[in-house]
Amino acid sequence: MSDAEAKQIERMKSLLAAQQEAFRHERHRPLELRKADLARIADLCRKNSDAICEAISRDFGNRAKQESVIGEIAFVIQDADHTAKHLAKWAKSRKVGVPMTMAPGKATIRREPKGVVGIVSPWNYPFQLAMAPLVAALGAGCRAMIKPSELTPATSELLKSLIGEAFEEDHVCVITGGPAVGQAFSSLKFDHLFYTGSTQVGRLVAMAAAENLVPVTLELGGKSPAIVAPGYPKVSAAKSIGWGKFFNAGQTCVAPDYVMVPKGEEKSMGEAIIKIAEHEFPEAASDDAYTAIVSDRHYERLAAMIEEARAGGAEILQAQHDAQAAQAARKIPPTVILNPPADSKLMTEEIFGPLLPVVGYSEIDSATGYVADHDHPLALYVYSTDKEMAARILDQSQSGGVGINTNLLHLSIPDLPFGGIGASGQGAYHGEAGFLTFTHERSVFATGKWHPSRLLAPPYGKFYETVAKKQMS
Repeated sequence: MSDAEAKQIERMKSLLAAQQEAFRHERHRPLELRKADLARIADLCRKNSDAICEAISRDFGNRAKQESVIGEIAFVIQDADHTAKHLAKWAKSRKVGVPMTMAPGKATIRREPKGVVGIVSPWNYPFQLAMAPLVAALGAGCRAMIKPSELTPATSELLKSLIGEAFEEDHVCVITGGPAVGQAFSSLKFDHLFYTGSTQVGRLVAMAAAENLVPVTLELGGKSPAIVAPGYPKVSAAKSIGWGKFFNAGQTCVAPDYVMVPKGEEKSMGEAIIKIAEHEFPEAASDDAYTAIVSDRHYERLAAMIEEARAGGAEILQAQHDAQAAQAARKIPPTVILNPPADSKLMTEEIFGPLLPVVGYSEIDSATGYVADHDHPLALYVYSTDKEMAARILDQSQSGGVGINTNLLHLSIPDLPFGGIGASGQGAYHGEAGFLTFTHERSVFATGKWHPSRLLAPPYGKFYETVAKKQMS
């Protein structure tokens, strides 16, 4: 660990102590102040949209501005506005019924902020995936520390600057640094830790948090399948799946990771996807609308996946491109791999790039069986004109979320909880689900000065027998 990292870790601990002290003095931040916090977030996004897009593009080597606007900035604005609009309703205490044997009394659930929360954000959507959890945390009345990815330094530094201008450090702050700082951050005694990233690192984060019994939300990933049912229009499926896969060059946690089609239709589906990709990105290497791969290491990993599949006998389809220019720009053109070996990395690891395996199935039950035999994915995409068939696929599978005849868009619906299940994550956010993630639902039962339950004390008599009989009936 370098001296700079050691100093950053000490500063981080001091900031945590400052936020904890500030929270003790304001455990219940008034709703109007929370709404002002959310308005500040939305305003920050609107005023600095160009700078945010430029920073993200600098980190990627090229990120399509349109993708940054819709996938990062507009997303956060919508989330902040939606939270502010519904905050009073979400935060309201709720009365619940009292059993006759416990009457008279009043039972209430108070929704209270958990306290100081940590947010660990990834590189693939470096602005949105830091700010959307922050929106939920501020709406809940919490204070927050954010640790963005070291793989997107320009965005991280801009985020630090913008948050520093908008909030006092004892309210919201950004901590930058490498893996050592990130590891120390995950070990802090937060009141809640929110992590977005890989399953592998997610396990380590959960273990670090467990040392202090810190509750965690893990937004991970996995291999999200797209199942195309027999008879679904091929071009329609290809256009939808291709858009979801090649948005951000496939560097999206809910991007379709592989496509399952009826046997014999693999090549025609693959060719349809590539044809549409060539229309949307006539020359991937020089097209600013097509995003680059974030790092040399990630680029080399994806290139190795293609070559492994090719060596295993898979047919590779790629959109037309200048190979030399694409490599220089760190771009991999839209690529379809037909029936790669089942044990290849394309079929066993989350791809996180513009590579799309297309595999055949003999019948729907074998397709859903394949999905069920593997870790639960973060998303499942079903393409079917038959509502009963779509329902059947859902009944036979588990996933974090579902898109029917579409993909990616379910995470843009503010009132739909977004999160994984099993290996794809635990917990959820967006809308009220996000508010509740950072909220403690505190149970309160109040009675008068005297309550009949005091008659239940020993020596047990007829009143005890009456109550027990009632409760056991």
